[in-house]
Amino acid sequence: MPIDPQAYRPETTILELGDGFYDPVAAADFPRAVLRFRNDRAADEVGLSTLSDEEWIAHFGRFMPLPGTLPQPLALRYHGNQFRQYNPELGDGRGFTFAQLRDRNGRLMDLGTKGSGQTPWSRFGDGRLTLKGGVREVLASEMLEALGVPTSRNFSLIETGEALDRGDEPSPTRSAVLVRLSHGHIRIGTFQRLAYNRDEAGLRALTAYVLRHLYGEDADDPVRLLDLVVDRNATLAARYMAAGFVHGVLNSDNINVTGESFDYGPWRFAPTWDPAIVAAYFDHAGLYAFGRQPEAIHWDAMQLAVSLRQISDAEPLIAALDRFPDRYQRAVTSAILWRLGRTPRDHERDRALVQAVERALRTTGTEIARFFFDVFATDPPAGYGTEWEELRAALSGYAPRKPREHPFWSDEPCAMLIDEVEAIWSAIDRDDDWAPFHHKVHAIRQMGQALAD
Repeated sequence: MPIDPQAYRPETTILELGDGFYDPVAAADFPRAVLRFRNDRAADEVGLSTLSDEEWIAHFGRFMPLPGTLPQPLALRYHGNQFRQYNPELGDGRGFTFAQLRDRNGRLMDLGTKGSGQTPWSRFGDGRLTLKGGVREVLASEMLEALGVPTSRNFSLIETGEALDRGDEPSPTRSAVLVRLSHGHIRIGTFQRLAYNRDEAGLRALTAYVLRHLYGEDADDPVRLLDLVVDRNATLAARYMAAGFVHGVLNSDNINVTGESFDYGPWRFAPTWDPAIVAAYFDHAGLYAFGRQPEAIHWDAMQLAVSLRQISDAEPLIAALDRFPDRYQRAVTSAILWRLGRTPRDHERDRALVQAVERALRTTGTEIARFFFDVFATDPPAGYGTEWEELRAALSGYAPRKPREHPFWSDEPCAMLIDEVEAIWSAIDRDDDWAPFHHKVHAIRQMGQALAD
């Protein structure tokens, strides 16, 4: 196997937790394996970009074990609040953790799957993923990465040759298996399961595992853990808002304790700054609407605090949880300044600028992608009328953090609205034409280069 010996660093740390945290499983035996997307940029970070396509398919379509890491896949156990209703019957129902590796920065990374077959937690599901769902996941993670959102990255997408029946889209439809590269797959719901079972030893072991392996701290302090999770997820909520992203299903089993976004189902990018926009057609109450995402993530962090109460006093946990609003405000200020292409000055003035941005976007109905494209490192252009005067005044004195030199700025904004997503899928579904998909991924990465520090 032609791995990069300098970068390939296999791990098996999840095994430290013991078999009460997971179930060994086997991948489905798919009738076909056609490689549709491989993320060599991410693969290079863990020493796997030198694999041939045949070897890639063997490991990420047939799930032949990678050397030195997990001997077989593990379906993780967890619970969660789904639209605020507690569900103790969850777990990896159509995915598993396939391998653990260190990246070039020494971070512990998991290779996890979606659509890899049934597990003990599948309940009545078939354990599969539609190809359309896989395409949407790749587009979401690529776009979020380019916009500075801490996100899992879709590592591989392989079409698997099965015809799937789904009640919410035209069927039969094509199938796929997806692999994502993530900084851990420990969820708030992983802690909730242990608390539900009153497993204090398990809670202490998981707390120490997360602090040691995902945060690099040699400690087992539940208050410290909650403080870190609050900080990371306040940043995640802020970056969602600056990106104009609506995740759609911010249940506690979909919140990673590292603050890394993952699991993209009914996501949307909001065309305009409308707090009421929802992504999931079944979110009738707007619980996870665009403008309510910080509230939702704060609520999920509260469920972690409730779980940790079994191994900690309440008062310091409450104090850590109460830091979320202030940390979110600081993080959203930083995130919007980053997308504006401005260097921060002082918190009060920066906050006033962000408020001017939000008011202008909300009152004018300007497209989010167009606005940030137009004002990156410059004032709103002449076409922006008098309603933008407050923003022009707020921008006065802010230095650009980088010039508009990249070729991206000579083209048009890169957006990811639902009509374009559907058009990309239609070309694949109708004509097996992958050119629009690959062109979009290239355009997104160009934008990421233009925005990057």
